[in-house]
Amino acid sequence: MTNVADRVWQHASERPDAIALRHLDDTLSYAELARRSAAFGGHLTESGVAAGDRVLLVAPTVPEFVIAYLGAHLIGAVAIPVNTMATAPEIGYVLDDSGARYAVAWHLARTATEQAAAERGIPVQVLEPGAHTSPAQPVAEPVRRDQDDTAILLYTSGTTGKPKGVELTVANLIETARIFIDQLRLTPEERFGTGLPLFHVYGQAVCLITTLHAGSSFSMVSPFTPEAMIETIRDHGLTVVAGVPTMWNAMLHSAGDYGPEDFASLRLACSGGASLPVEVIRAFSDRFGCTILEGYGLTESSGAATYNSLDREQRAGSVGTALPGTSIEVRDPEGTVLPADTVGELFMRGPSVMKGYWQRPGATATDLSGGWLRTGDLGRVDDDGYVYIVDRAKDLIIRGGYNVYPREVEEVLYEHPGIVEVAVIGLPDDHYGEEVGAVVASAPGVDLDPEELRAWAKERLSAYKVPHRFAFTDQLPKGATGKILKRAIDPNLFTDKASR
Repeated sequence: MTNVADRVWQHASERPDAIALRHLDDTLSYAELARRSAAFGGHLTESGVAAGDRVLLVAPTVPEFVIAYLGAHLIGAVAIPVNTMATAPEIGYVLDDSGARYAVAWHLARTATEQAAAERGIPVQVLEPGAHTSPAQPVAEPVRRDQDDTAILLYTSGTTGKPKGVELTVANLIETARIFIDQLRLTPEERFGTGLPLFHVYGQAVCLITTLHAGSSFSMVSPFTPEAMIETIRDHGLTVVAGVPTMWNAMLHSAGDYGPEDFASLRLACSGGASLPVEVIRAFSDRFGCTILEGYGLTESSGAATYNSLDREQRAGSVGTALPGTSIEVRDPEGTVLPADTVGELFMRGPSVMKGYWQRPGATATDLSGGWLRTGDLGRVDDDGYVYIVDRAKDLIIRGGYNVYPREVEEVLYEHPGIVEVAVIGLPDDHYGEEVGAVVASAPGVDLDPEELRAWAKERLSAYKVPHRFAFTDQLPKGATGKILKRAIDPNLFTDKASR
């Protein structure tokens, strides 16, 4: 197999009537998905796009995204999925940096894309719901590609400078799909669903490509709401669902009188994107009657690094063990490999690790050396190979010389029955250097008192880890995947009244 779209082609030939995509009440068979993707690939070719050319794709989690995405793969073009909320300057930056030749935009996201593309003389194809392209010559079959060819460019969030294009190869995507088919025990009869954005590595590589390679059906919820996701599980009879912790939390608070018997088809929930509080694991498993497995990965690793296997026990707080073919090391700042159960920076290597950063040899050399990817995450590995993410290195709080890992504090606060969401951050402090602050979103109708929360934390944490300042908000800021964005938290929330 030398093209990411090969499996779709194979399923269309062997099981043409099998359902590939579900969205609301609409379905698309593998034969129809292949036909429409071939038509879109032919359209790209007729528009002057050739193998190796970059194609910008701005679309939400809808069938038209999948069709355009596969169409680009079919002809050997490099797909560049971009957040639908991106502004014209942000899209313009990606167009300039990638040297894209063509842009594709969902009709509701066309304004910013067309503005940025027009300034650069780049043509734009607007996607309408259910719209078909009718080229003179559809693609006859997927073009042959080298395993190390760049298949997609995914731009990082740019929290430390300008966004960088992560080059994921044909082999990265194919191997990641193969690994997760085995990890999740996916069969062609599986019904997989998610409300994750497909422009993100998790929804795209781990969920979409894996499901299509397995020959399973893929249900899409767009935009995500907990009510819509719950209805999709029930109405589509989903067997596997994927999301991030904030999604599980929202679903728990929207489940009403539903119980495990209402979700009898659901066997597995896959969690990633952020650390999953242990309390959420317990509550979700009880309410939805399924196993919930947490994994860990980065954009630079195709979203894949570790996973909790169905064949091994789960350990509270662990993101599982290294995926097959993947190695994990914990190193100190000098690069020395640390012994078991010692906290340091995680490094990984394996079949899912990126080729490098697009046209940035310096950044590539910094983060990727000898096949080892520097993750920027702090963690430890126990004697049995279970990986525990302590925190992002940049989120570490140093209070009076003591290291405070926000995730540990958040785990404790999530156990409080009145808390729906929480983020722990470091606040400047004249005496300690940094003070521990917690931003809390409470359950509806619950009025939380800072002193009560402080007392709760004191019973469960060492004194230096206890938040001394609290702020309250209706909802914490989140990114496209639902991940809480600590960098977007307004420090002005911590007024004297809120922190008393």
